[in-house]
Amino acid sequence: MKRKDLIIITKKISNSKINTREELEDLKKKFSKGVGKEIPSNISIIEKYKELRKSNKVKKNNFLEKIKKRPIRSLSGVVVVSVLTKPWECPGNCIFCPKETDIPKSYLSGEPAVERAKRLNFDPYLQTKKRLESLKKQGHPTDKIELIVIGGTWTVLEKKYREWFIKRCFDGVNGMDSLNLKKAQKRNENGQQRIIGITLETRPDYITKDSIKHMRKLGCTRVEIGVQSLSDKILKKNNRGHGIKETIKATKLLKDAGLKICYHLMPGLYGSNPKKDLKYFKKVFQNSKFRPDMIKIYPCIVSKGSKLYKIFKRGDYKPYSEKTLIKLLMKLKLNVPPYVRINRLIRDVPAWQIQGGSKTSNLREVVQKKIKEQGKSCQCIRCREIKSLDFKTDDLFFNKIKYKASKGKEYFLSFINKNNKLAAFLRLRLPSFNSMAKLLPELKKTALIREVHTYGQLVSIKSHEKKATQHQGFGKQLMLKAEEISRKRGFKKIAVISGIGVRGYYKKLGYYLKGTYMIKDL
Repeated sequence: MKRKDLIIITKKISNSKINTREELEDLKKKFSKGVGKEIPSNISIIEKYKELRKSNKVKKNNFLEKIKKRPIRSLSGVVVVSVLTKPWECPGNCIFCPKETDIPKSYLSGEPAVERAKRLNFDPYLQTKKRLESLKKQGHPTDKIELIVIGGTWTVLEKKYREWFIKRCFDGVNGMDSLNLKKAQKRNENGQQRIIGITLETRPDYITKDSIKHMRKLGCTRVEIGVQSLSDKILKKNNRGHGIKETIKATKLLKDAGLKICYHLMPGLYGSNPKKDLKYFKKVFQNSKFRPDMIKIYPCIVSKGSKLYKIFKRGDYKPYSEKTLIKLLMKLKLNVPPYVRINRLIRDVPAWQIQGGSKTSNLREVVQKKIKEQGKSCQCIRCREIKSLDFKTDDLFFNKIKYKASKGKEYFLSFINKNNKLAAFLRLRLPSFNSMAKLLPELKKTALIREVHTYGQLVSIKSHEKKATQHQGFGKQLMLKAEEISRKRGFKKIAVISGIGVRGYYKKLGYYLKGTYMIKDL
């Protein structure tokens, strides 16, 4: 389409009232008739609209929110950028794990992040840069970025490579090279695009005090660990290589460092059944030695490159039927406490790679619908996020949940509405004995804020939207509540595990950088 025709169509659209994607499509067809037969793509309209807005040639219009591709990507307050490490030997030998050449172990060709990484030769800079460009073209703000590093057991990679990899991710976000990691991080503190959190994944038996200290140096704020099951017998039968005692130890160390924890859990493992899965899933939250902040549920599948495939072919392993799996997942979701977020309910594996197990890519939606039909609802954070709902600040009220975890007291502080929809929350930990304080002396006798999050549409760092939950002061109010609780419990200091790009926010609240944490004297 000619540039002048695109300008005419974009101007007409920006002067129109649009409430749905369908209305936009109708207008595109209508306005295109006058200038030619070709109908412009949404991405081309988004780019042209942004260009015209910069020069004040069109009025501000909210139609971007209506045409945004997959709006859910930025409705949790941040955009997620996943980058994959190079193929590397994993210390594990799990029977369910696929082994495809030239791809990190446990990953498969066809998965979106894998295909993107392969095209870019696993270059962290290009993976980050290209993903952000794609999100921008789809209409998503990219001011606040949650960087997720995938590829298996992060802590067995060479230390030099780990530092180089994260530094290059920062360079990709900053849009320029820096001399070293520290300078790249410093530049990101005031950048137009900021990394507000970094997630790394590894095994429970590869979590050590030293590895945690190095993760913090890199800017890590969340760790995902492959727990899979809380049954030593099932773990052994699947040749996992660790038991639940390693999970207990890793969980405490990570929490004492202020890190957020996500468990990967795998129902349907070899040697398990739905009754056992439900029993051990309940244990995750009933036993204070566990109680993660988030979970990813990955029902076991059979892929050709795994040892489980041979067992499956000889008839000694039978995956759950679709009906059985859905019934089990419904029970699992209904047993999740309100301070936990279910990040995923199925892995994004292409159907052609699955020899046995569920191939339903929208399993979460199917399960949600079934739960709703029963007149019930999941209480996990993701199901309660306020997202794009219109709200009044006066309708929100403060809520506090207190629970014990890993020999400490946890507080889940939040603002919710009468329908239990979640606008903002904070995780506060009061450790009875901090196992990381010797290696991280800045945490000695210190209360820990492990997460602060405001939900709703991502709002630009420098903007203020009346109907958006972000930048309304909810985070600040929760911080003051956490400081008050900590002070009353006898703590003289409080520390925040801040993402690099959020340090400036905490400085405005009276915090200062010490080590890798933002500290405030109480």
